[in-house]
Amino acid sequence: MQLYFSGILIAVISFLIIGIFHPIVIKTEYYTGVKYWWIFLIVGLGCIIGALFIDSYLLSAVLGIIGASSLWSIKELFEQRERVLKGWFPMNPKRKSEYE
Repeated sequence: MQLYFSGILIAVISFLIIGIFHPIVIKTEYYTGVKYWWIFLIVGLGCIIGALFIDSYLLSAVLGIIGASSLWSIKELFEQRERVLKGWFPMNPKRKSEYE
């Protein structure tokens, strides 16, 4: 019997990528607000399009996961702003006027 670990490897990589994007969204909102959402869009679309051209299924999957996580981060960035307004996360005092 042969075991195949590619599915488990992709699951672990997915978990790590999502875990990495969480603090990226928090820090991005804290330091810059939501004005750079378009960077997540460009990275997300670039990774997804790039995944279409990679022959390795593992690398293609990883790039696709990064792309999807980046696109999902656009929504999370705007939701993070709402969480800051609710007081759930700290507000950057240098950008206090943006929240009023």
